[in-house]
Amino acid sequence: MILADEPLAKPRDTVHVGDELSARAKLSRAALDSVPEIFPAESLQVEGVKAFFYRGLDHKRQPTRVFAYYGVPALDESKRHGKLPAMVLIHGGGGTAFDRWVKVWNARGYAAIAMDLCGCVPVGAYGKWERHDHPGPRGWDASFEQLADPIEDQWTFQAVSAVKLAHSLIRSYPEVDADRIGVTGISWGGYLTCIVAGTDPRYQFAVPVYGCGFLGKNSAWLPAFEKLGAEQAKLWLSQWDPSVYLPQVKMPMLWVNGTNDFAYPMDSWQKSTRLSQGTNELCLRVRMPHGHGPAGEDPEEIHVFANSKLRDGKPLALITDQGLDGDSAWATFKSDVPIIKAELNYTLDTGRWQERKWEQMPVAFDGSTGRVSSPIPGGTTVCYFNLFDDRQCAVSSSHLER
Repeated sequence: MILADEPLAKPRDTVHVGDELSARAKLSRAALDSVPEIFPAESLQVEGVKAFFYRGLDHKRQPTRVFAYYGVPALDESKRHGKLPAMVLIHGGGGTAFDRWVKVWNARGYAAIAMDLCGCVPVGAYGKWERHDHPGPRGWDASFEQLADPIEDQWTFQAVSAVKLAHSLIRSYPEVDADRIGVTGISWGGYLTCIVAGTDPRYQFAVPVYGCGFLGKNSAWLPAFEKLGAEQAKLWLSQWDPSVYLPQVKMPMLWVNGTNDFAYPMDSWQKSTRLSQGTNELCLRVRMPHGHGPAGEDPEEIHVFANSKLRDGKPLALITDQGLDGDSAWATFKSDVPIIKAELNYTLDTGRWQERKWEQMPVAFDGSTGRVSSPIPGGTTVCYFNLFDDRQCAVSSSHLER
């Protein structure tokens, strides 16, 4: 489908909710079913996708616009069978709407939309993108400075609402199957994905990459919270930490992270993965790099997970149980595809999670019984299993501390 440059639909009235409602209640209502007005962005067109603006929520009583890219697989209409599955893509800190990310999913057979969440357009350099004429609030760390503003004017509220509007827009397109849409986000986008999953139940699944909750317990932003002071930090966390929203999640989630992530360490990540009421599957790679590009956008596990939920793809292996038995660790699993390798990942270190040194060792597994077990090396403080299938996809047990 090619989008027209004129508005495709008139927006509904901007959502207004009473000040007595919590941030969670307000976000659950805001923009959920609105199909936003679209505006042209001719100077920002790139080959293979459509660039445009759509109307966001008002910010400080001023109208806003959100820049976005939308693309579909390059298939002749005569060769397309039925409606398309789709993905909503949420960029991380310093990012913007990336056409290349849309094209990654188009190449996989999905429609996809990526939007900018900080009032910018993809002109300039990473973290220094050009701001346009109808922006909302500045994002990410700047949200710590917005606590005196009404909830609806703060960045997290505006960003989550912009994602919801993008979701409403893409599901309104005739070529998209509204019952087969997933969402994924990277870093701050993973943080937003957690909140989106708890306030927009229309998705079939969510995949936060790196991003998680419990930022006040352990994260790269502990110095920022200390600078805010105890009262303001408590306010920000009570309004915007994903741990407030994750207990409302009922959809399947795939959590992707690395053992030494500088921003979202393993302890806060694990606490987050245990809050959702839906199924939670883990992919914790040893020393996984942090960023957009191949690191955060392209993991095959996300592709396989999406295909298993939105198409007829075989799912990732599933860890069904795990535990410690004296000086040994074990886990049980089931898999529709062959498991070809298992490893025990362990560290002898304590202290900051970001600085711990991780070791990997191959371990025995029994595919017929679905069990993996291993002695734990002496001095181990934390360990977990990774299983690899014949697609080179990794699934992880939850880490165990000794």
